[in-house]
Amino acid sequence: MKKISGNRLLVKALREEGVDTMFGYPGACTIDLSDELYKQDYTKVILPRQEIALVHEADAYARSTGKVGVCLVTSGPGATNLVTGLATANYDSVPLVCFTGQVARHLIGNDAFQEVDIVGITRSITKYGVTVRNREDLGRILKEAFYIARTGRPGPVLIDLPKDVMAELGSADYPTEVNIRGYKPSTHVHIGQLKRAIKMLGKAQRPLFLAGGGVNIAHANQEFTRLAEKTGVPVVTTVMGRGAIPTSNPLYIGNLGMHGAYASNMAVNECDLLFSIGTRFNDRITGKLHSFAPRAQIVHIDIDTAAISRNVQVDVPIVADAKEAIEKMLEYVTECNTQKWLEQVGQWKLEHPMKMKKKPIMTPQDILETMNRVFERAIVVTDVGQHQMFVAQFMELDANKQLLMSGGLGTMGYGLPGAIGAKIGNPDMPVISISGDGGMQMNIQELATAVLEELPIISCIFNNNNLGMVRQWQKLFYGKRYSMTCLRSGAACRGKCGEVECPAYTPDFVKLAESYGAKGIRVTKKEEIEPAFREAMKSTKTPTVIEFEIDPEDLVYPMIQPGGTLEDMILDC
Repeated sequence: MKKISGNRLLVKALREEGVDTMFGYPGACTIDLSDELYKQDYTKVILPRQEIALVHEADAYARSTGKVGVCLVTSGPGATNLVTGLATANYDSVPLVCFTGQVARHLIGNDAFQEVDIVGITRSITKYGVTVRNREDLGRILKEAFYIARTGRPGPVLIDLPKDVMAELGSADYPTEVNIRGYKPSTHVHIGQLKRAIKMLGKAQRPLFLAGGGVNIAHANQEFTRLAEKTGVPVVTTVMGRGAIPTSNPLYIGNLGMHGAYASNMAVNECDLLFSIGTRFNDRITGKLHSFAPRAQIVHIDIDTAAISRNVQVDVPIVADAKEAIEKMLEYVTECNTQKWLEQVGQWKLEHPMKMKKKPIMTPQDILETMNRVFERAIVVTDVGQHQMFVAQFMELDANKQLLMSGGLGTMGYGLPGAIGAKIGNPDMPVISISGDGGMQMNIQELATAVLEELPIISCIFNNNNLGMVRQWQKLFYGKRYSMTCLRSGAACRGKCGEVECPAYTPDFVKLAESYGAKGIRVTKKEEIEPAFREAMKSTKTPTVIEFEIDPEDLVYPMIQPGGTLEDMILDC
């Protein structure tokens, strides 16, 4: 029987698993694997500029395509640079398989050069992690890794590859089946529980659907929209669930939670049945737990058993894949009597519509409304901060527009690499990243990757010269003591704010973009917004950076007060 090295078997596994793209950064412990990848022509290897960005690229590739994202990094710092990205993917249920190099087995535990226990470090932020100790286990472990990553609640899997194991000759066979004792994810719906929930839905006077990210992960958007329309039940979403139903649908109220719409938060507060699908009920949407949906019975559908009743005690738990559950519901549900309830929701919308104050200068709403008008189809990837919440409030989403962001972990620096991964996975789709000036600088080196890969992404920077979300808290709750949030601050003005002239902002994003070989455009007025987008759309191989100069006093409203309930909304100040 022919024997091959572990490195060659891994390359074979990539082909068997249909991995057309890998995001990799080389090193001493993976150089032999890099050599094997050079010899094949199936899997395209993308070379980013930093492992921290690399894993975000694989993450967005996975989110936008529905495939498993794949990473390869070396041992030591290469592996530890994955940690934030693994945690990001874990919180947001993104299927990744990440390969890390490792020193030879006889060196493990001896503080060898670039040796770390990456499996131990990431145990709490991966779905599964293992160091391959035996060459004959490699094929089985690789097959299991892809299976675990994409089944049940998807998540990141880490496979640690000692250099000597990968060099060793062994069987060339790659398994065709997986049989993992103790891991048998079930997606099937418990019909009895589902019918009980549907009966409650029919009796409710003020029913409300809450759609979380699980609906988008399951690609159940069309089915969920049909469910809402068939029942006539209004819909609120988490930030990660936005897009579960087209934002233009009259049954859609908006996001709920810390920066949710007034009508959404009031609807959750007043509903008598909260029918939730694919959400973890984290603190950003619930506020004080004892006051969350106080008048409602709660139905919770989620693929993850551990997520049900962990944060919010529910009346009817249903463990199931969101799409399968919704499809089954469509067989049984009928129209609900929601006319009066919809009128009440409409009144809340009229009382406090989701909009910013009109100003003579450019606002984030102006930019996003222009994007809505100019782009009929797009993948929009955000960084984390005020701009992210503005996007969640004002970006219109439907079957032709997808929104990607770091929701659970809130990872700054996700936007630009996320756009790169999404564009590589969707070459025919316009891809736009939206970052603050702080988040953009966390991974701005990836402009080189975008230029060299000839990716015509449009990278928007909402530049307010500050770390805006933290500054907003400082303005509202800390007596305007703006500590560590001004990005123009430095030696020349430290301790003298207001007394001396502010230093010039650094960097000049337009010049920096041009130095990388990208286009750079600066926008300061409303009338310049659309021409900037039109100019960027002309590019077919070159990324464009558009810097929008934003007023730092533009705050995200509504906002729930810290430690408050959904009723404790600051609507403006």
